[in-house]
Order: sequence, then structure tokens, then C-alpha cells
Amino acid sequence: MFDLASRAPVNAKNDILSGLTVALALVPEAVAFAFVAGVDPLVGLYAAFMVGLITAAIGGRPGMISGATGALAVVMVALVADHGVEYLFITVVLMGIIQITAGILRLGKFIRMVPHPVMLGFVNGLAIVIFLAQLSQFKFLDDNGDLQWLQGTQLYLLIGLIALTMAIIHFLPKFTRAIPSSLAAILVVTLLAVFFNLDTRSVGDIASIAGGLPSFHLPDVPYNLETLIIILPYAIILAAIGLIESLLTLTLVDEITETRGHGNRECIGQGIANTATGLFGGMGGCAMIGQSMINVNSGGRGRLSGISAALFLLAFILVASPLIEMIPLAALIGVMFIVVVGTFEWSSFRILGKIPKSDAFVLILVSGVTVITDLAIAVVVGVIYSALVFAWKHAKHTQVTHKDVDGSRIYYLRGPIFFGSVQNFLELFDPSQDPNDVIIDFERSRVADHSGLEAIDTLAERYSRAGKTLHLRHLSSDCKRLLSKAGNMVELNVIEDPDYKVATDTLG
Repeated sequence: MFDLASRAPVNAKNDILSGLTVALALVPEAVAFAFVAGVDPLVGLYAAFMVGLITAAIGGRPGMISGATGALAVVMVALVADHGVEYLFITVVLMGIIQITAGILRLGKFIRMVPHPVMLGFVNGLAIVIFLAQLSQFKFLDDNGDLQWLQGTQLYLLIGLIALTMAIIHFLPKFTRAIPSSLAAILVVTLLAVFFNLDTRSVGDIASIAGGLPSFHLPDVPYNLETLIIILPYAIILAAIGLIESLLTLTLVDEITETRGHGNRECIGQGIANTATGLFGGMGGCAMIGQSMINVNSGGRGRLSGISAALFLLAFILVASPLIEMIPLAALIGVMFIVVVGTFEWSSFRILGKIPKSDAFVLILVSGVTVITDLAIAVVVGVIYSALVFAWKHAKHTQVTHKDVDGSRIYYLRGPIFFGSVQNFLELFDPSQDPNDVIIDFERSRVADHSGLEAIDTLAERYSRAGKTLHLRHLSSDCKRLLSKAGNMVELNVIEDPDYKVATDTLG
């Protein structure tokens, strides 16, 4: 319905206008996430500015937008409540150092291990989270301080302005692409609200965004082991969530733009950004899928788009806060609803019945866990489940055939020998029924782990107790290395037999 897969070339005008659109959408998000974390709105805005600027300049994915995010904010709230905002700042510094280390160690490549169903679940779950986050704008505080749903004229006006925003974003590109449709929609709805004095909430009703330049500030905490014990668990969790969300968003932007980012460079960029942000009074951040999709849809492709977004945001804080505070929340909600529609993989409904049931389940599982908990937990759960399914399926693939040659029985093994298949492997052989000399041919098999080694050693002991000899043949080089490292743990006869004949033993 709405095509976010715009493939416009890098263009300075597109990048700058797209950056302006993104900056407008960043304001309420940064303020809202600051409230979630229990810190001042400017702490969220400074994080959006600094993280956005640094990652855009030196990160591994041009066109991707970073800033303060809800996934990090929900982890920060307990730290701030228990120890105060200064502990948050030093935690963000340590978080950045951990992320830099991950990039130097080239751990970004492990994002390739995330299966496609997990990616689909991540995208769908995040779209739902973005949608649910907007619903809070449909509520108000009554005289008793309780949240109530909007009703009557205010509700209809809000829905009408949201619908107008979405219609402009959808239909304007059919007539002109001179200005990003999201920016045009925000301007039109803002002018209507101001000109007709419409009774609808604006950015200024959330909080004032006026402030000065962020200043260098060493976190005011004791620099001792006790502080490290407090902040280290939070820093590790925040670093992991930030990198997972950033690398998955990088992969998504790669697919949409048909280009390739650099995961390890992005890890380092995110780390430097967070380290600097913690030293300048910001709450830290990571890649933002919603704003990244707005940027992509608006034609932002180069680093200038992210840099422009950050600089426009700073300008809003310094000089343009009265104007920005006039923007109706309905316009920004409409922009985010378009992001939701474009981000959600609607094709996943069509393919659910066509893909393996295990893949369909992990897609739904990751989506649900993303909504209920957070992205990092959802991705870890999805990867673990997929790995277990993979191991279970391959555990059943171990098979054996045999033939007798010159008084020896040769078993031809197929399939990997690893922790999941060892039980099935051991059940394939019956030493009491075999001749005195037995050979297992590993030409079509591999020993994958320690469990596999132990299984072979167990089998050798069974043949030894039966007074029979077991040989291994055609072991791959990696299997031989495993056996060599095992040393005395595994005592077997390994046959070096390139001609596929029963050969003389060599101890291995």
C-alpha cells in the first residue's frame, strides 16, 4: 500500500529536506523516551542530537538514523530510580566502551546468524510497538490524574488530522517529489491548526524543548569498584540491546536501499557516540527503525541526511523551539502510522502457510516477545529457538549402511555427529553382532563437537569390551584436528586411506 522501498540516489537536497523531516519526528520521540527513563526532556534531546550526529558521520550505514530509543529507556528507568541520573551518564559511557570493543573484535558479523523468520518477526514486532506507542496520544489526564481516552470533538479532530497527514504522504509523491511528502504533510497540518486555531494538542503540550548547547560534564559519581558493580550489568544489557537493534536496522536499510552497510564500523560508531553522549549529559541511544524508515522514504541516502537531522534538532533546541512546539501531535502521529504500515511485512500473512511450521512459529514468537518485552530478548529467543530446531532436525539425519570386505565390516556413515545426534549415532551399531574388525567410514560425515568425540570414544569402548577392533576412515582434516586436540580423551585407530581400501592402521 505504501512503498517505503524508495531507491533514489544520494542527493544533497533530498538529504537535507529528509533530515528536516526526521528532526521534526525526533522531537516527540526523544521527549517521550526521556519521560520513560525518568530524566529531563533535554537529556533525551541531547542524546538524539549527539548520537544522531556522530553515528551519521562515522557509522557504518549512511542514511540510518540513530537517537534515544524506547528499547534502551525501559532498561534505564530502574537505574535512574535507584541511583540517580549521574549513574546513568557513567553507565552510558561504559556502554559505549563495550560497543567499541565489540566493533574492534569484529562481532558485528554475528548478525548474519539471525535467521530470516527472526528478521520478519523483529520488523513486525517493532511496527506493532511503534503503533502502540502512538496510542498514548489518544489519552488525556482527567482532574483526578487518571488517563482517559479522548472522546467527542477532540477525538474526531485528532483522527481527522492524522488521516489528512497520511493522505498527503501517500498521494503527494504521485504529483511531485520536490519536497518530502512527510515534511509537506507536517507543514500543511501545522498551518491548518494555527490558522483555524484548532483545539488539538501540540508538541509544546508535552514539554518545552528550549535549551542551550550540551556541555562537557564528567559524571558525578564515586569512581570505585562499588560503582562499577552497580553500572556494569546495566552497561552490558544496554550495549547488547543497542547493537542488536542497530545491526538489525542496518540490515533492513541494506535490503530497502539495495546497498550494504558495515556492521563492525557501525558498532564502533555507536560506541563512540554513546561514550561522548554520556560525557555531555545525554541518555545514550542506538539506531531508530521508525526514523530510519522516514529518512529512506523521504529520499535520504547519504550521511548528510543524518547529520542534517541532528543539526536541525539542535537548532530547534537553541532557537526554534516556539515554532516546533506549535506542530500538532496529530501530524507526527500520522507520520509514524505511515512508518508502521510501511514497516510491517504484510506478506508474512501470505507465507505463514507456505513455510515450515517451525519458521512460522518463530516469526510469531519474535513478534510477540518484541511487543511484550524488548527487541534484544526477542531476537535472542528467536535465534535460540531456531538453533534448537535446526539441531533437532539434523540430529535425525544420521544414517548408516554397511558391507563386509575381507572379513571386516565397513560402515558408511552419513550426517553430522554432534550433541543432538549422538544418541541416534550410538544406536546404529551393535558390537555383539559385528565381526572382529570394524571400520567406520566418515567420508560423508563430520564430527562437530566434544559430544561427538565422546560418542565415538564410547563406541570404541563398547567394541573393546566385546573383544573387537574399531577403526575410523576418511576423517576430514577438521575432524582430525578435533581428535588431536582431544589427546588422551579419545583413543582410536584412524586409518589413512586415500584409495578407499581397508588399510594398515595408524594410531591417531
